[in-house]
Amino acid sequence: MNKSSVKKFYNFLKFRRDFTRYSLNKARSYEIVLFWLKNVLTRSQFLILSGILVGTTCGLAGVLLKSLVHYIHYVITYKVHFEEQILFYVLFPFLGIVITTLVVIFIFKGQDKKGIPVILYEIAQNSSVVSSVKMYSQIVQSAITVGLGGSAGLESPIAVTGAAIGSNFAQTYKLDYRERTLLLAAGATAGIASAFNAPIAGMMFAFEILLTGVVFSDFIPLVVSAVCGSLISKVLLKEDVLFQFKTRNPFDYHNIPYYLVLGILCGLYARYFVLIARYVDQFFHNIKITRIQKAMLGGAILSVLCVLYPPLFGEGYDTIKAITNGQIHTVIENSFFGFIGYREWVVVVFVIVICLLKAFSASITIFSGGNGGNFAPSLVAGGSLGYAFALLCVQAGISDVPVNNLVIVGMAGVMSGVLYAPLTAIFLIAESTSGYDLFIPLMLVSVISFLMAKWFSPISPDLQKLAGEGKIFTREHDRNLLSLLQILDLIDKDIQTIQVNAGRDELAELVRTGKRNMIAVVDENKRLAGIISMDDIRPLLFNPEVYDMLKVSSLMKVPTTVISDFDSVVSVVKKFDETGAWNLPVVKVSGEFVGFISKSGVLNSYRQLLRAHSG
Repeated sequence: MNKSSVKKFYNFLKFRRDFTRYSLNKARSYEIVLFWLKNVLTRSQFLILSGILVGTTCGLAGVLLKSLVHYIHYVITYKVHFEEQILFYVLFPFLGIVITTLVVIFIFKGQDKKGIPVILYEIAQNSSVVSSVKMYSQIVQSAITVGLGGSAGLESPIAVTGAAIGSNFAQTYKLDYRERTLLLAAGATAGIASAFNAPIAGMMFAFEILLTGVVFSDFIPLVVSAVCGSLISKVLLKEDVLFQFKTRNPFDYHNIPYYLVLGILCGLYARYFVLIARYVDQFFHNIKITRIQKAMLGGAILSVLCVLYPPLFGEGYDTIKAITNGQIHTVIENSFFGFIGYREWVVVVFVIVICLLKAFSASITIFSGGNGGNFAPSLVAGGSLGYAFALLCVQAGISDVPVNNLVIVGMAGVMSGVLYAPLTAIFLIAESTSGYDLFIPLMLVSVISFLMAKWFSPISPDLQKLAGEGKIFTREHDRNLLSLLQILDLIDKDIQTIQVNAGRDELAELVRTGKRNMIAVVDENKRLAGIISMDDIRPLLFNPEVYDMLKVSSLMKVPTTVISDFDSVVSVVKKFDETGAWNLPVVKVSGEFVGFISKSGVLNSYRQLLRAHSG
């Protein structure tokens, strides 16, 4: 062993001794090693190592959740005949939502915030600090909900779990905001990559949804995290668990008219989907019953839907796989439609009803108390829509309809319009189907659907409320940073005030001893009456001809506008721009004067934030 190696080993032993002796929180041995590595590695090297560790952990979490839910569905779907399955469809979805609600109330103390909006809020308002509870709460809740038949997807819970793992890893090793946000996104990326075995789609998800409005130049940790999550999924998950489709038709540019029409249909359906979600959300929010009663109501409705339409049970990926494999008859036979018989019109009606009801079943699952996301419902609904459109074209006498391609591309179209994520949808389907030759139709349909969704609503309806309140980042980077500033932190309270009825001698003394350029004039109740600028009164105070006539009430000016103490900084900047003022007074609702905010103070705070949030 050379001298250099001996020295490094000695330094490590010294570090371990000091860390164990002085650390307030006694760490595990592997944490000691990582703390030591953080000290000896460069920032970039440690971030790459962190991306590998976070990606592997999140990949394992995703594999665990997908395997658990898949096994439950396999037992119900393939080991039990339809007549006996009815009992499962009646009981399981109801129990899934009710048990999830009970777990949230009694184990997680009512913390039921879920979905991607929660992560976006933590990035914008909580410095990317995510509660450690979310590292496992989302897995538990979504496994119960979807495992027992909830008509939702596992991908959003997996992404939230991954984000929590990445954030808490960064917190443990005392990383700053930029690095914490990067590892949060890396965790979510690995979660999506493991769920679909689609690393590029995982990265697109991070850039397109999570990191909206965040400036980053260091994205290598995202790449290694996505690769690790995808590899874990590829190695550990069986082929039938993965979201993969092998059957498709070669791309033919003569079929472009089909894709143009399908893009419009996907855009319209995506709008239908989000409107149904909003309606169901409002219904359960406004109904005056307890959370348990809401869960029981939602569970009962979902159970009825699953009995009438078994494809609504669980994620629904098996139905789409059966469609693309030409086995739709097995799906129909496993439902009440099987008693009608296998006819062409029966198939069309069956698939259209799946499409229409999936929006209801997913929304009821999520908003009545279950836990899940819209990834799977949008993909299943999109595949059903594409298949129904293809069947109608076939029955209209059109030959050479690319049925499987329309199913596959329809999934990307609806997902793009529902999630406002066209790039994620394009790469997800391309990777899941190995259908890179379908990039042109995927882009056509996804972009048309996305543009239609944006035409109906510029911001995703899921995020509209938080975006309007300035609680999440949007694509307006300046506005994002300004929303992080707080009015109370910008107020200069080291101010000079004078009573409106004060004499000239008192005013002269304030000018002589004061250090500020602005004087606030207040009444006996401390309400703002006006403002006096030093630049305006200095010439008058030293002019003997007018000195005796000076009065505070005649010298003060009514401010062109005032700032309320509950205004947002975005609105404050707008007032500065509109008035051209350099200082504006801040008052409470009662009119009581609080202090001044200067434009230079806002700009300095903005520059500090820009430095902290850009990497």
